[in-house]
Amino acid sequence: MIKNWTSSALLVLLCLIGASLAAAEPRHGLAMQGEPALPPDFQHLPYANPEAPQGGILRQATAGSFDSVNPFIVKGQKALSVSTYVFESMMSRNYAEPFTVYGLLAQSIDVSPDRSRMTFVLRPEARFSDGEPVTSADVVFSLATLRDHGLPRFKSYYSKITKIETPDARTIIMTQDKGDRELPLIMGLMPILPKHYWEKRNFEESTLDPIMGSGPYRLAEISPGERISYKKNPDYWGKSIPFNRGLWNFDEVRIDYFRDNNSAFEAFKKGIADIRVETDPARWSQAYDFPAANDGRIIRERIEQKTPAPVSGFAFNTRKPLFEDPLVRRALVEAFDFEWLNENIFFNLYRRIQGYYSGSELSYLGHPADARELALLGADSSRIDPTILAGTYELPKTDGSGRDRKVLRQTVALFKEAGWEIRDRRLVNVKTGEAFAFTLSCLSKEQEKIALHYQRTLSQIGIEVSIRAVDSPQFQRMLDTYDFDMLPVMWYNSLSPGNEQDFYYGSSGRKTLGTRNYPGIADPAVDRMIDALLAATTREDFVAAVRALDRLLVNGFYIVPFYDSGGQWLARWKTIGRPAELSLSGFEGSALWYEKP
Repeated sequence: MIKNWTSSALLVLLCLIGASLAAAEPRHGLAMQGEPALPPDFQHLPYANPEAPQGGILRQATAGSFDSVNPFIVKGQKALSVSTYVFESMMSRNYAEPFTVYGLLAQSIDVSPDRSRMTFVLRPEARFSDGEPVTSADVVFSLATLRDHGLPRFKSYYSKITKIETPDARTIIMTQDKGDRELPLIMGLMPILPKHYWEKRNFEESTLDPIMGSGPYRLAEISPGERISYKKNPDYWGKSIPFNRGLWNFDEVRIDYFRDNNSAFEAFKKGIADIRVETDPARWSQAYDFPAANDGRIIRERIEQKTPAPVSGFAFNTRKPLFEDPLVRRALVEAFDFEWLNENIFFNLYRRIQGYYSGSELSYLGHPADARELALLGADSSRIDPTILAGTYELPKTDGSGRDRKVLRQTVALFKEAGWEIRDRRLVNVKTGEAFAFTLSCLSKEQEKIALHYQRTLSQIGIEVSIRAVDSPQFQRMLDTYDFDMLPVMWYNSLSPGNEQDFYYGSSGRKTLGTRNYPGIADPAVDRMIDALLAATTREDFVAAVRALDRLLVNGFYIVPFYDSGGQWLARWKTIGRPAELSLSGFEGSALWYEKP
């Protein structure tokens, strides 16, 4: 039959076959969109120093405790960094790119054009720390164990794999039904467990045994609530592969536990700890006035982050009738006096977050909706505030007095438009006479400080806010069941938001318990933008979809946005060196090294 085809038809067929074969070639890396930035023969990661000195100890101090070293299960209070130092995955991320993975345990990845089929080939030299080879059987075991007995997030991702084949000891072929473009990268990042170690142990039980992986370090000292340490494996299989050059430079990493953050800070001051990422603006502003910080033995630096600021704020529960109206929510958002808070509590070290991808290229701010976005939004663009669509909307700035009458008048005007007005010093519903009152639940003293400030502001326009302090189990139950009026929440977004966006903002979360859609967002346009960003094959289409999503979320006024530092506050003793070039998210602990005094 083929002899009757025209030459042009044959040419098309051959091109299609050629393209298919080209797409099936094993690759050294895989990007969420486009191509990996690093070539197949790259020598080291951009933020690693291949000439870094080897040896020494990295000492860290943290507040809290632990009673388990298994980081992959629900039970137990986990020790820090076990998965980082002890375990590896088939692929690993280059944090100088939005989302690209390169071979680690695997030497290559091969995906079908629609990404429904993915093939990993393990390196022949890959070994667990006891010298046993890492095989395809370990990968199959890891997927089943983590999916069925691990943390809930493992089940949500790994259940998408409908078929797994192992034609030989080094090859793993996974198949999914839906063609989720992110899934091959997620599966590449799955921790690989040694089957021979775990098959005779109960994976679901917390443990203090020195569990084993294939990573550069082994668990050494394990003292619950006091110390955990990791010692470098001298026979580590991957010490010379390009991905690891300049990483894992210390002979030992030690983490000491202290009762509270003040005690951990004192340990850093005394030289018991070598490095500290500061999170308290008061401490950063005032408490580093001691000899070692003044004479240069300690280096303090603010490292700018290029990833989106964490999304934090007081979330409205829109499932409650009081918060159903976006106008009401907008009024409450714009009443928040960040300027007073920043000056009086935070030493003017914070900046207000604007949207859900604030401070990054994904933010709507400063970017008018382009043709790509408008095509994605369609008729829904008409319901977005024109200033949000133009990329110019910013949260109101007060005079910092704590009683800015101009801003409060604007807030009252919004309430009036929504059917509320002030009578006898109380904000009431014009139709029903119902007083505007709600409960704001808090977990920590810091959250309570912010809540009290917000309470004082709203009391000036007749709103009654009751502040309720709850413990950790109560707070988690409120989050899981959505049984609250308003409470503080936080989401973390990267430069490559993906499947988690549906868990954060997807409509199913309005009624499905246990998601992170705390405000109860249920907007079909939001769902469409999440689908669009997951389907995007180019960075341009992806950025357009995320910015359109950002505009819809900002326009919904689902949280009272908080603030961020715009980067990391890092303090380190001079004996700790770091590369000049940093990742998009800031410094990477794995790339530090010991400098002899």
